[in-house]
Amino acid sequence: MHPDGPACPDTVPFPGGPVSYSLSVVARLHRIAAGKVLRCLGLYPGQEFVMMHLWEAGPVRQSELIKAVGLDPSTVTKSLQRLEQAGHVRRRPDPADRRASLVEATEQGCGLRDKVMEAWGELEARTLAGLEADERASLTRLLAKVEHNLCPEAVPPVPPMAGECG
Repeated sequence: MHPDGPACPDTVPFPGGPVSYSLSVVARLHRIAAGKVLRCLGLYPGQEFVMMHLWEAGPVRQSELIKAVGLDPSTVTKSLQRLEQAGHVRRRPDPADRRASLVEATEQGCGLRDKVMEAWGELEARTLAGLEADERASLTRLLAKVEHNLCPEAVPPVPPMAGECG
């Protein structure tokens, strides 16, 4: 926002989508807060999801990891490079298919598990501060419905046929 006020003072900010706007703002702020608690562990936001999957699944093909965390392949590749440089993961050829890579958490990476869970607990406390138990339950229930509504949007679209709108 401009220090002298909005550029168009006669308009209400985003009147056509106040919930979508609020979700966008909250998601951005949550990512910033997550970045702060993860930075202390030497992680970037999103890398904890990669590690969580590896802790639960054990060694997986890089292509499976990309699908599991639901991030862009280039983002996962960059995260894996950083995690590998930090000594948290290692990549090795898949013995079943030498063209594929297996990714696994190292002993050092496994040592982050409790710290990441603690950081997420801290983030949860910060995020929900001031909300009563029933409000927390309602928020969780409502966000699950919103997630359900948006899940189809995350599936890659079928390309439109010639002459169709996308």
